[in-house]
Amino acid sequence: QVQLVESGGGLVQAGGSLRLSCAASGSIWWIRWINTMGWYRQAPGKQRELVASVAKDGNTNYADSVKGRFTISRDNAKTTIYLQMNSLKPEDTGVYYCHAGGLGDSWGQGTQVTVSS
Repeated sequence: QVQLVESGGGLVQAGGSLRLSCAASGSIWWIRWINTMGWYRQAPGKQRELVASVAKDGNTNYADSVKGRFTISRDNAKTTIYLQMNSLKPEDTGVYYCHAGGLGDSWGQGTQVTVSS
């Protein structure tokens, strides 16, 4: 298994920016088989939804609602991913979860992002 530790959430005004980080650690074997990492978010009363993901080959995928505002990236070791969030809107508020998929699915504990209007 792999552990995912998120950081970087917080409170920001609409139009502001935040940067989230997610570091994977644990089984070297599991980490080697990670084929996708990404960010999901869950707003109160809503289902968890994909925000952005990056595949092993570097291909990225974004929710339509964040295209042009959010950018997902990763370090060279492919064990840490980042989510740069610009032009934040109140509807971006929620708990953001890091996800890693490979031999199985691993989730981080979540980090709160609150955007005030």
